[in-house]
Amino acid sequence: MSAEDGLPTGLREQLRARLGPKGMVEEAGDIVPHLSDWRGLYHGRTPCVLRPASTVELAAAVALCHAAGVPMVPQGGNTSMSGGSVPDASGRQVVVSLARMNRLRALDPVDMTMTVEAGMVVRTVQDLAVEAGCQFPLAFGGDGTAMVGGMLSTNAGGNTTVRYGNARELTLGLEVVLPDGRVIDALRRLRKDNTGYALRQLFIGAEGTLGFITAAVLRLFPPVRDKALALCAVEAPEAALALFRRFRDRDETALRAFEYISGSAMRLVLERIEGTSLPLAGPAPHYVLIDLAASHPQAGLRGFLEAVLEEALDAGEVTDAVVAESEAQRQAIWRLREETPEAQRRAGASIKSDVSVPVSRVPELIRRCFEAMPAIVPGAEPVAIGHLGDGNIHMNLQQPPHLSAEAFMAHAEAVMNAVNEITGSLGGSFSAEHGVGRIKVKTMAKWRGGAELETMRRIRAALDPEGLMNPDVLFPPATGHRAP
Repeated sequence: MSAEDGLPTGLREQLRARLGPKGMVEEAGDIVPHLSDWRGLYHGRTPCVLRPASTVELAAAVALCHAAGVPMVPQGGNTSMSGGSVPDASGRQVVVSLARMNRLRALDPVDMTMTVEAGMVVRTVQDLAVEAGCQFPLAFGGDGTAMVGGMLSTNAGGNTTVRYGNARELTLGLEVVLPDGRVIDALRRLRKDNTGYALRQLFIGAEGTLGFITAAVLRLFPPVRDKALALCAVEAPEAALALFRRFRDRDETALRAFEYISGSAMRLVLERIEGTSLPLAGPAPHYVLIDLAASHPQAGLRGFLEAVLEEALDAGEVTDAVVAESEAQRQAIWRLREETPEAQRRAGASIKSDVSVPVSRVPELIRRCFEAMPAIVPGAEPVAIGHLGDGNIHMNLQQPPHLSAEAFMAHAEAVMNAVNEITGSLGGSFSAEHGVGRIKVKTMAKWRGGAELETMRRIRAALDPEGLMNPDVLFPPATGHRAP
């Protein structure tokens, strides 16, 4: 191997021959966008970026890298919040981008399925479904950049999980290139298929440690023909939970999203994002966004929404509310929720935790974390948003003016540990929808140790005994293990 080249002798030429002139990125300037994560927490090096255009090309390239013992890092839209899609600093890990594998293979509005390649942007999936008179309901802040492969590898959730489930529930079949270049073709469109292990479930949420997801059969749903949306001000998280129960108990099938926004998060968006405004009489300690949807055009959701909100106002659960009067106002209200990560980025550094607890424990999670985090970094403000309807809250702490970003981020581990300790005491998970990535690797041993983690290691060792697939992600280092 040439230390300067970073690849074993002859491998670069073999890869060029397999992938063609568009299949490799080798110029330093063109490689740079693939070397850092969205949050700027991780910066690595790679000898090249592989960009196969088909499963056949990918399988050939993977087989070559496997034979040469070269580690591979799968990369889609590179929108990871946990640093799971960038190489390390060694310069030995090859980045494999699936961006060119972005074709629609099949769409069947009778079966209500769509077969797409892993490099297709999630927003494109949504748009194609609408064109076919259907909907693909999974939606999240980065869906205009994130790709299907990354969505599945992290088992993405998002705003509509309360109604439709996360990526795992929305996937019927997969095509996967294994770490040695062999291909599993399980692109079956079947709702019932009891033929042994459901192998697709191994790869969904595996964060690229078991192979490359190259294509998927996704579930579609009837289009939305009636909808209604409201933004509510509430005094406390307990009131937000009571409001959720009120809507759920009246008609669970009407709820498409039930989102929590802390007063601090709303203020950051209003201050930092141009063109935003609060459509309520004044600021509040906490907010809730309620999105209702139905496939029946005369479902009467507007009247239902107003009736339930009137009950909640009379009960003191809501102090103020606005119902969207137009699609423009609807989008403007959703923007107040979706722009929080960008507002935080513009305001400085932030320490982020993506946790989940049973829905009934969400108010306690918010209260205890809002007390614990500023105690570690005095002057720092807690900022929280999340999917209250499924128990997933993004618990963040914002850089205070008196500290530099570097000094503030030095407290990141202590803050995340405090949030995780509270989350654990409430029966929750330290990783809800962003994945473990690199940032949470240390936490895996404590939370998923013993037989659970050992079983995961054995599965990985069976498929990737050399530990070449995304080697720095998901698994904590362990003595006595040849692979991860």
